[in-house]
Amino acid sequence: MIKDEDNIVIVGGGFAGVNLAKQLLKARQKLHVTLVDRNNYNFFPPLLYQVATGFLDVSNISYPYRKLFRKNLNFTFRMGELLEIRPEENKVILSNGELAYGKLVIATGTESNYFGNQNVKSNALPMKTIADAVYLKNTLLERFEQAARINDAAEQKKLTTIVIAGGGPTGVEIAGMLSELRQNVLARDYPELKSLPFEIFLVDGVASVLAPMSKKSQEYTLQSLQSMGVIVRLNVLVKDYDGSLVILADGTGIETYNLIWTTGVTASTFSGITVDAYGRGKRLLVDEYNKVKGFDNIYAIGDTCLQTTDAAFSNGHPQLAQVAIQQGRNLAFNFNALLKGNVLRPFHYNDKGSMAIIGRYKAVTDVPKPHLHFRGGFAWLLWLFIHLRSLINFRNKLRTLSSWTAAYFSKDQYLRMIVRPASKKSDKNV
Repeated sequence: MIKDEDNIVIVGGGFAGVNLAKQLLKARQKLHVTLVDRNNYNFFPPLLYQVATGFLDVSNISYPYRKLFRKNLNFTFRMGELLEIRPEENKVILSNGELAYGKLVIATGTESNYFGNQNVKSNALPMKTIADAVYLKNTLLERFEQAARINDAAEQKKLTTIVIAGGGPTGVEIAGMLSELRQNVLARDYPELKSLPFEIFLVDGVASVLAPMSKKSQEYTLQSLQSMGVIVRLNVLVKDYDGSLVILADGTGIETYNLIWTTGVTASTFSGITVDAYGRGKRLLVDEYNKVKGFDNIYAIGDTCLQTTDAAFSNGHPQLAQVAIQQGRNLAFNFNALLKGNVLRPFHYNDKGSMAIIGRYKAVTDVPKPHLHFRGGFAWLLWLFIHLRSLINFRNKLRTLSSWTAAYFSKDQYLRMIVRPASKKSDKNV
């Protein structure tokens, strides 16, 4: 029988939540870990764009929670969505029931931010989840198929033109991958469309791509994208989108049915958490131990929290995987320290650097200490190694390496199938 006070409930099974659970279970302390997630699998967001472009299969970057933790007797998985927190009862209300907790950890990550633009939200193609990536792949392939069977040149161009909003790592990486797809695959797969340009636009409201990275990385990335035929429009925001025309803030427009939205994220709010506990971007305000402002036993880690106590990051940490991983591990250390009566350890982020891949033999890496910058083939190999190493288990590593090796030698991939779920609706309260 699980005692409520021994039950640590973690809501969200991304980088932060999974690393917290792993470290707690590894310590073999007298506690129980309950992981709650709306999906029954963990997935690796940095490689979503490769699923969306047909270069990796969903199974390459995802793994079921129950299989991941099946050897841990003091672990429970609950598939459901957090609806409400009742701090006075130490209880969470889920879409399919309720759970009591001794400590609650919110690790729900972020979702796409459309900045209040309902037209963009309704018509653009996001890329934050596995479902988004699969839907994006299906949609692009269906539109290419449609273009191949019609004779209207204007419609064909709108069906095959792609606009990517957001010049961060995700936007840059999907632009590069689509450019390689256009160069190596589309003319062979769609000979009916070989006269079309398959234009790819990358649009961002700031003055450079990869804004958080070094100037050297920004300049190399811009030059590489342009050499690959990507049309880069900087210092201009997407103002509106009706499903066929992207309207930019400078008054110009791009006719397309394909707007991929990779710009901006926002955290979620939860009933039961007071308004003053939220900061910028709806992120939960936490202290140096990741405890949520105003609560004794509620914590937040990863992208969903805003921590300003780290001297080197007084405006909050970047919403990156490494921050989430390190916060999860540090919180596990502190929970174990509490059980033993030891001193807690405040969180300090160890910035290991940033990287982005652009295309074959093209990538950039910035290492803050000792201020190193790599680009080109070496950075590309480094990106491949780091991302392969970061996948959650050996099976995923092996399958991804196999897919990358096949794609490298063939400059192609076989995963361009349009597979949609049946029309019968699933039960949301499973």
